[in-house]
Amino acid sequence: MQNFTFKNRLSFTLAIFYSLIFSACQNKSGQEPPEKPLAWEVVNTPTESSLRGLSVVTSDIIWASGSQGIWLRSVDGGSSWSSGVVDGLDSVDFRSIHAFNAEEAIVVTAGQPARIYRTSDGGESWELKLEESEKAFFDGINFADEKRGYVFGDPVDGFWMIYQTLDAGLTWSLLDSLPQAKEGEAGFAASASSLLAQEDNIWLGSGGSYSNIHHSPDRGKTWMVHPSPLIQGESSQGIFSMTYTKKGELVAVGGDYLEPDSEKGNIGLFLTPTMNWSEENTTGPSGYRSGVQYFPRFSWLIAVGPSGSDFSKDGGKTWERFSDMSFHAVSLSTSTGSIWASGPDGKIAKLLY
Repeated sequence: MQNFTFKNRLSFTLAIFYSLIFSACQNKSGQEPPEKPLAWEVVNTPTESSLRGLSVVTSDIIWASGSQGIWLRSVDGGSSWSSGVVDGLDSVDFRSIHAFNAEEAIVVTAGQPARIYRTSDGGESWELKLEESEKAFFDGINFADEKRGYVFGDPVDGFWMIYQTLDAGLTWSLLDSLPQAKEGEAGFAASASSLLAQEDNIWLGSGGSYSNIHHSPDRGKTWMVHPSPLIQGESSQGIFSMTYTKKGELVAVGGDYLEPDSEKGNIGLFLTPTMNWSEENTTGPSGYRSGVQYFPRFSWLIAVGPSGSDFSKDGGKTWERFSDMSFHAVSLSTSTGSIWASGPDGKIAKLLY
C-alpha cells in the first residue's frame, strides 16, 4: 500500500513538473496579438489587368483572375508567377476564382459569355464546364466544403441564378428551388464575395433597388429574405461582400461605388443565432468597401475598397483606416495563416502585422 502511494505521488509530481515546463514554453513562444495591421506588402505580378478574383490556399499558393481573360498562380508566396489567358478569351473578365490546391482551380466569367472553367494542371489548360444563356451574368463563387460549392448570378425572369457542384466543380446544375428577386435587385461582382456557404447554409447579399440577404438553411431547398440596413435604391448601392465571425455574426459591407469616400450605409452586422440585424450603433469603414474578410488569428475584420483599407477588432462595431491603397478583393488563406488583397493594375499584396 505504501509503495502504491509513493508511485502515485511520484507520478503526480512528474505530471506537475512537465506541465509547468510545457506552460513555460508556450508562454515563451506565444505571440501577443498586434494592435493593428501595419500595411500591405505589394508583390510583383506579370500583368496590369484589374484583378477581382482572388483565392489563397496557403501563404505560398495564391491564385488570381481578372480582366483581359487573365489568370495568375504563385506557389512561392508571390515571388514568381505563372499566368495566361483562359481559353483565348482576352476580352472577358474572370471576376470569380476558387482554388483547391496548386493544380486545381475554377474561374467564372462576369458578363458574356457566361461560363465556368476548371483546370487540373496548374492553369496549363482550362476545360469548359458550363455555358449559360445570353441573359446570364455571374457574380460570385463560394464553397461549403472541398466538394460542394455554388456560383450565383443576377436574376433571370425574377429568380436568382444559383448553380451547384457536388464534385469540386467537375459538373454543375441549377438549384431546383431558386430565391425570388424584387424588380431592380441584383448582385455585384466587384469582389465575387457576396455569396457565402457554410455547412447547410447559403447566404446571398444583394443590392440595387433593394438590398437583402437571401438565406437558405437547407442547401437551397427553402429561402428566406432579410432586408438589409445598407444604403439601397440605386443600381450602384447595396451589399458587395460578406464574411463570418467566430461569434456567429455575418458582416456585410458595401455602400455606393459611385461615392467611394462615403461612409453612409456601408456596414451591417447580421446576428445568425437570432436571424436579426444588430441594432447597436456602429461606425462603418471610411468609404465604400467592395471586400471584407474575417481574420480568426487575431479576430480582426479587414475591409478593402478603391479609397483604402480599414480594420475592426470588435466584430465590426468600430473601424480604423490603416492604408490608402486601392484594392477590389481580400481573401483569407484556406490554412487561415495569411490575408491577401488584389486590385487594379495587377496589384496583389500580403497583409503585414
